[in-house]
Amino acid sequence: MKLLRVGTAGAERPALLDAEGVLRDLTGIVDDIDGALLADDAALGRVRAAAEAGELPALDATGLRIGPPLGRIGKVVCIGLNYHDHARETGAEPPAEPVVFFKAADTVVGPNDTVLVPRGSVKTDWEVELAVVIGRTARYVADDEDPLAYVAGYAVAHDVSEREFQIERGGTWDKGKNCETFNPLGPWLVTADEVGDPQDLSLKLWVNGELKQDGTTAEQIFSVAEVVRYVSQFMVLYPGDVINTGTPAGVALGAPEPKPFLRAGDVVELEIAGLGRQRQEFKDA
Repeated sequence: MKLLRVGTAGAERPALLDAEGVLRDLTGIVDDIDGALLADDAALGRVRAAAEAGELPALDATGLRIGPPLGRIGKVVCIGLNYHDHARETGAEPPAEPVVFFKAADTVVGPNDTVLVPRGSVKTDWEVELAVVIGRTARYVADDEDPLAYVAGYAVAHDVSEREFQIERGGTWDKGKNCETFNPLGPWLVTADEVGDPQDLSLKLWVNGELKQDGTTAEQIFSVAEVVRYVSQFMVLYPGDVINTGTPAGVALGAPEPKPFLRAGDVVELEIAGLGRQRQEFKDA
């Protein structure tokens, strides 16, 4: 299923995109697309049954904003330097263990919302990423377990980053990752059964119409399954938590000088095969 939330910011309603591309209203079936729903097999079954029976009313998508496909996000865990080609372009050694950092849930915005270039920023960068949405509580996932059984679905994430704040200002990466609007998510949350192998997805990103990133999750240093298992050893993952799993080569940081960092007026578009497409105009904060 392709689950999404539509409407004005803070007042989104749950919806479903059917196989014919028609937007369907879920407000009579569920309250929201959130961790509580993803952990409730019976509720998901009702959604699926209603969709298959043709019982969901159509929504007019004209002028309707698409919000983040997940409400009440608990935490956004991010994995850095997780693609072989991205590590090579930045001159970094592939890490021996996943690099873990956080984005605050309030950085999450809709897939087509405006993204703000922070005040004083000269190194705002783009990163298309596969987002993993947790559907079952994952605590110390064992080596003999299937970590993907804890995954409810997947979405497109844009891990917008400010490289000076992240790398040159001391401390952790968090200052360059948590600026306002720095995590567009969506358009849809696609349930895991529809996605199949998460290590066989193409990712692309364009800046002002020019293709910058053209990669595949097959290049990940640590697979989605490895990441879920690893992170669960250090923190509990709850339904509705999100993991951004890293970006392939092609970011501004890895380009030759002068590096083409983002400015107000730039337009970034990104997509992952089967998970939909985003488009953001950048403006000054």
